[in-house]
Amino acid sequence: MKTNNIEMNTNKWALSEIVLMGLFSALTVVGTSIRVPLPALIGNPFFHFGLPILCLAVLTLGFVKGSLAGGIGFAIFDVLNGFAAEAPYFVLESFVVGGALALAYIQFKRFKDKAWFIPMIMIFAAIAKIAMTFLKNLVVSLFMGTTLGVATAASVSALYITVINAIAAVIIVTMLYKPVSSLTNKMLKK
Repeated sequence: MKTNNIEMNTNKWALSEIVLMGLFSALTVVGTSIRVPLPALIGNPFFHFGLPILCLAVLTLGFVKGSLAGGIGFAIFDVLNGFAAEAPYFVLESFVVGGALALAYIQFKRFKDKAWFIPMIMIFAAIAKIAMTFLKNLVVSLFMGTTLGVATAASVSALYITVINAIAAVIIVTMLYKPVSSLTNKMLKK
């Protein structure tokens, strides 16, 4: 019986899985480095390819290994680009987004042969990403001394960048899931 990647046993880590985790971490660093700056009230946001790579890692390696690979990639990117203080947050966010994607996959796996399956479960990952970004921006604004109303308005106004990244991730993962899954399955000899 073929094991599903999302439900893989995380107690045993084969060398090929560790190599793929390193590859996805490196791809996350590179994908996040390819960025287009966008204006916002909070921070220095940009469009990038990190979220689709994280989601592909979770879908091909499973929740723990994929989220860890993406989280390490985001942390390396943050340290190398002057965002070291935000690195722990992005590791946490990788697990939250990966968890939402894995739960959606498990809940709807009976439909995995349908064309709409990957876009649908990616919507759950996109919602998790948007929620995490909103909460992070809200907390940062509150720590900066703004009132709750102002912090909420500022956080909502900065969400359009995350929404753009999330929509792009849904489209990119939908297009790349089959070929990436096929390649990783060959590497993992499934």
